[in-house]
Amino acid sequence: MERREFITLLAGAAAAWPLAAHAEVSTKRPVIAVLTAITKENNAPLNAFVQGLKELGYVDGVNVDLAYRFAEGHLDRFPVLAADVVALKPDVILATVTPAAVATKALTTSIPIVCPLLANAINLGLIASECSWRECDWRIVPHRRPD
Repeated sequence: MERREFITLLAGAAAAWPLAAHAEVSTKRPVIAVLTAITKENNAPLNAFVQGLKELGYVDGVNVDLAYRFAEGHLDRFPVLAADVVALKPDVILATVTPAAVATKALTTSIPIVCPLLANAINLGLIASECSWRECDWRIVPHRRPD
């Protein structure tokens, strides 16, 4: 290949590069990390959550990824499981019980944490107050019905 052909090829590639970059579409599925006290088989609320996702069109492994970590009734496992979950860098963490939320909150301030069974959140330092969901920018979100 002669120098002129090489320069023409290089210039063409450089000109086409921005077009190719704009054509890229993200194929990354959202990741929901689930940190729970008991296994999925015996966990009616968790199974209802997964069913609710399906009813909204979100299917695990198709258009959303659910990463489960189970303490299997041993609450002392939450710190290690929380570290594993945070390392995944999920889009959101579902901590199904207060000890899971406490362990997770100690490790991240950038990943939103949702806890449907959050107890004593103010005294544990998880939230500043129980204000209206419209007024707060929580990183720990207790499950509450909108006002």
